[in-house]
Amino acid sequence: MRKMTRKPTSPGEILKEEFLAPLGLTQKELADHMVCDLKVINRIVNGRSKVTAKMAVKLAAGLGTTPEFWLNAQQAVDLYEASRHLKNLPHALSRVGRSA
Repeated sequence: MRKMTRKPTSPGEILKEEFLAPLGLTQKELADHMVCDLKVINRIVNGRSKVTAKMAVKLAAGLGTTPEFWLNAQQAVDLYEASRHLKNLPHALSRVGRSA
């Protein structure tokens, strides 16, 4: 397993820095555009909620991206966090030298 050395950029930070700021949008304006609750957008931007599959589809439609873009960003953060909390992982099994 490849060791991640720095925390990946969160979907909320991407949303804020790469979409809201350049487009001159407030969180409320985005929420209104996407027909969702402002609290949902605010929680994602502030890292208190994860991007779900449904929200990824909404973000993709509203911002001209793909759902995979948002889910991949979320997955990168989730895997980073999991790798930081899990210790004593087993080594990979090898078939070398084993009879079938």
